[in-house]
Amino acid sequence: MNDDDLDVARAAVVREHMESENRHELDTTIATFSHPRYELVATGEVFDGEAEVRRYFADTRTAFPDQRNRLLALHPSDDCVIAELILEGTHRGRLRGLPPTGRAFSAQVSAVFFFGTSSDRILCERVYFDAGTILRQLGLASDPRSRRGRIETALAHPLTVGRALLGRGKQR
Repeated sequence: MNDDDLDVARAAVVREHMESENRHELDTTIATFSHPRYELVATGEVFDGEAEVRRYFADTRTAFPDQRNRLLALHPSDDCVIAELILEGTHRGRLRGLPPTGRAFSAQVSAVFFFGTSSDRILCERVYFDAGTILRQLGLASDPRSRRGRIETALAHPLTVGRALLGRGKQR
């Protein structure tokens, strides 16, 4: 397969991967991998192997049963395909022990799909997103620039805030 054909094949696999995630067809999603692996950069979590990836899907689809992605663009590269997308969902189930808020989120995300040499099967999906944006939309965090956010920060981190205020006072 020449490079152009490989780019086309990889893009098709990424599209099928993302579309099967939207349909919640986990077996189809798993089949797009040579070895299932998700890396969530914002949280530092890694789900390596089919069992862990299935657990990740079960947990996230319980929390967000309507979770879906909307593909904005694909960018093929030497050993990967970079996807720009909008990730959306409504918090209807428990999320890491937190009860559902019933609130929706919509966040711009980048995902890098890595491939082995001359392969059209995914080795790893590495996802980049701003967890703070999602948590704020779900009502689980506040913008630190808002009045509520400043109060929450002062209550949750009194020593850090105190040190910052003392340091600021010394500079005057």
